Amino acid sequence: MIPRIKKLVPLENYCLSVVFDDGKQVIYDVKSDIDEIESYKLLMSVPGLFRSVQLDKSRTCVYWNDEIDLSSDTLYEYGIEN
Repeated sequence: MIPRIKKLVPLENYCLSVVFDDGKQVIYDVKSDIDEIESYKLLMSVPGLFRSVQLDKSRTCVYWNDEIDLSSDTLYEYGIEN
């Protein structure tokens, strides 16, 4: 089953706080993606872009623009539970 996101909050230092429908809560650090994926570097270089993160209608993906997104599977598996 694909985890669906219930709540999404951008935090300081390029982290996301994510709550899923099953109650799991994680903090996902986007800095490693920024370091490894060229298009993600815009999250640091474009003022306000990181904070403009949005949740898609299916609640299975977060995105910033047409090139920068993260699936709920990735957030669920690699986020650190809090």
